[in-house]
Amino acid sequence: MKKRLIELILKRAFKYSEEPIFKLVSGRMSNYYFNCKAVTLHPEGMHLIGSLIFEMIKDLNVKAIGGLTLGADPVAYAVSYTSYLKGKPIGAFVVRKSAKSHGTMQWIEGDVKQGDRVVIVDDVITTGKSTIEAINRAKEAGLEIVKVISLIDRQEGGRENIEALGYKVDAVVLRDEVMGLYRLANLT
Repeated sequence: MKKRLIELILKRAFKYSEEPIFKLVSGRMSNYYFNCKAVTLHPEGMHLIGSLIFEMIKDLNVKAIGGLTLGADPVAYAVSYTSYLKGKPIGAFVVRKSAKSHGTMQWIEGDVKQGDRVVIVDDVITTGKSTIEAINRAKEAGLEIVKVISLIDRQEGGRENIEALGYKVDAVVLRDEVMGLYRLANLT
């Protein structure tokens, strides 16, 4: 499954240029870019992501999985749906980028409450800033963060930044794995 996910990422989500033409959220320019929505919103991608991450967390006794909207949303939904099919339901939640401006004015949407054990997820980790923002909002809501998972780790310090806060970070796919397949595909 992981091999197929890497193939799908390479085909649908990965862009490469010899020159750094891709502007990242951090403002830094890069010669490669992952547009994960092309995979996380794809039917096969959802199946692969949901299955792989569910296997990573199925025995953690967590109530829910979620992260900062928009990147984390389809990943969390895929895992939640898969968990139901596998008979071990895990809910999904969304961390807003800004508090709801009306009603309860909350930062987090979903069936989670103080004390619940959760997994924080993100589609791509570069510096870790978005993931850390989700972690901070979850902590403020009193959620117990059991694990942090990234669909793709760009291997540019984000994992280390998050782990410096005391959280274990797992990645489904590493940048080096995608680059290895990219190089192999471009040799033939």
